[in-house]
Amino acid sequence: MATEPGEAHERLLERCVAHVLQAGFSELSLREIAAGTGTSHRMLIYHFGSREGLLAEIVGRIEAQTRDLLADVASQPGELVDICWAFWRRVSDPSLAAAERLFFEVYAHALYDRPWTRSFRESLIAAWEQPLTELFEKHGFAHGEAADRARLALGVSRGLLMDVLMTGERDRVDAAMELLTPLLTQPGAARTPRTRSATSRAKGPADRRRRP
Repeated sequence: MATEPGEAHERLLERCVAHVLQAGFSELSLREIAAGTGTSHRMLIYHFGSREGLLAEIVGRIEAQTRDLLADVASQPGELVDICWAFWRRVSDPSLAAAERLFFEVYAHALYDRPWTRSFRESLIAAWEQPLTELFEKHGFAHGEAADRARLALGVSRGLLMDVLMTGERDRVDAAMELLTPLLTQPGAARTPRTRSATSRAKGPADRRRRP
C-alpha cells in the first residue's frame, strides 16, 4: 500500500523520473531502480506500493511536465498554427523518446483496465482537455468547436508520436503534422455534418437500402 504524497515522496519521485528517463524502465527491476536512485527496494514499496504504482506515478509526472511545456509554448506570441507546430517540435524531440515510450507502455496496460492505471486513465484525456480548449478559445474559436479541435489535436498528435517512435520516419511524420495543423487552426476548416444522424442510426440496414 502506497503512502499519501508528501515532501519525501515528491523528492523520491523526482529522482526516479530522472533515473528511469536515463536508463529506461522495461528492463529494470524495482531493486535496480532503488539502487539507481540511492534508496531501498523497501522504501519504494512504502511510497509507491509496487513497481507498477511507481511506473504510473512517473508517467503522471512526465505528463504534467509536458502540460507545463504546452503552457510555455502557448504563452508565446504568434499565430495558432505556429504555436501548434512549435509544441509538436518540442514534444516530439528525440531527447524525449524515452518518456514517450514509457507513456505508451502504461497506455497499453490502461487499455486492459489494470487497477494501478486508474489515475493515469482518469487524467489521460481530462487533464489535457481544458488547457487545449482554452488555447483554441484564446485564438477565436467558440467553446464547442475549441473542445472538438482540442480532442482532435490530442488524439492525432499521440498517434503521430507513436508512429515516429515505431518507424523513425521523422520527415514523413512531420509532413503528416503539416497537413494536420491547418485543419486544427483555420476557422471552419473541414467542418462537415456528422456522418449519420440519430434518425439514421435508428434505422436498420433494410430501411437504409430503400432510401433513393
